[in-house]
Amino acid sequence: MAKKKEEIGTQSPTCEWRSRGDTQGGNNTNKIYRHKGACRWSDTRTECYKQKDGGWSDISRNVLIGNSGESAKFHLRYFEIAAGGFSSLEKHRHEHVVICIKGKGKVLTGEKSHMINYLDTVYIAPNTVHQLSNPYDRPFGFFCIVNAARDKPKLIKK
Repeated sequence: MAKKKEEIGTQSPTCEWRSRGDTQGGNNTNKIYRHKGACRWSDTRTECYKQKDGGWSDISRNVLIGNSGESAKFHLRYFEIAAGGFSSLEKHRHEHVVICIKGKGKVLTGEKSHMINYLDTVYIAPNTVHQLSNPYDRPFGFFCIVNAARDKPKLIKK
């Protein structure tokens, strides 16, 4: 006996997310970080790339999600590398995602170098030696999404 269409399940797929219980904790206040232009956002500040000097040059960061006690399992940061600048050559156990939103740049993953442009997205797997750089004449800006709980990167010497 054939089932009627409505018995089979004709509900449309949904993008709704349902909580698996109480995820409250930290500073879970809804907030909008307004874009102020030039890849800067309200209620954030431009910070040094890292606290100690090392093998990097001409790079800054803004933390959009992760510096205010949110309980998110990820942090969202914006980095900008000036012409000729670069991040540290490093590896770590955590993964991350890089999304180019300004200019273009290069990403080294393992022994391969790739140019990335506006909205190109890069997944960097755990324990991959990597570095982002800007050999071009305009700033290279990108979002970087990382695990909130993560290990400290190990710097790689060239």
